Amino acid sequence: MGKDYYAVLGVAKDAAAEAIKKAYRKLALKYHPDKNPGNSQAEEKFKEITEAYAVLSDADKRRQYDQFGDTGFHQRYSQDDIFRGADINSIFREFGFGGDDLFSQLFGGGRGRAHPGGRPRPAKGQDYLMHLSVPFRTAILGGETRVDYRRESQVEQLTVRIPPGVENGQKLRVAGKGGHGASGGPPGDLLLELAIEADSQFRREGDDLLVTVEVPFSGACLGTSAEVPTLEGPKRIKIPAGMTGGRKIRLRGFGVPMRGSKAKGDLYAIIIVSIPEQLTLAQEKLLAELQEAGL
Repeated sequence: MGKDYYAVLGVAKDAAAEAIKKAYRKLALKYHPDKNPGNSQAEEKFKEITEAYAVLSDADKRRQYDQFGDTGFHQRYSQDDIFRGADINSIFREFGFGGDDLFSQLFGGGRGRAHPGGRPRPAKGQDYLMHLSVPFRTAILGGETRVDYRRESQVEQLTVRIPPGVENGQKLRVAGKGGHGASGGPPGDLLLELAIEADSQFRREGDDLLVTVEVPFSGACLGTSAEVPTLEGPKRIKIPAGMTGGRKIRLRGFGVPMRGSKAKGDLYAIIIVSIPEQLTLAQEKLLAELQEAGL
């Protein structure tokens, strides 16, 4: 799943250049690091809107982005290409904020100011942001996945460890796998924004898991046992008599691993009372007798 630069700036796809600039100015003033010291989320948002503006404020880049979409655009444009020629520092100066130094700090590349004597100042490389789809069970239990991504002009592969219990939208940082630094500066990082896939059996609510379990009508009335799927394999549980549909039975410790702890959430089996669509003659007779008995 790629970026939508128009959505990032909150403008329509047919927005005029002046509307795009106005939207960026408003967001940049809100999320600028000078107004949000130490706020990493605001910094990430600022970097995101600045990248979007650098593309959409340039008529040629915007046309390429509209034509090829996010993935195709980034196959044609490196991070340096995106910001080359973008008139962003003038907007920063209008606010009275830092320009080139801030740009170099946030985005790396060759935009850092020179040391006294004319030598370029080392600058950290650009951080890359990539969306990564993760299977539901890998997100819960942890595991490894292969990532293919474009780094500068090369396609690279790496194996990434997924910690247990990661959440949708969470970002994993892979140090040193972003853009190359300038003038001897360190490389940037690769940020992987996780998109957790849905599962056919389980649903997640925080640190808990939910799963549906069918119980026959007779078992709901008289009590029975049922097999409940868990991520550790099936587990048989007791169904008490008089169970009604929609009630939950908790299995402690069969949920999601809690970050920073060895504890786990719980799994809830949601009971569904199964009513057959068709009955045999014998079943109809028995149910008729139950009906006469007031059941």
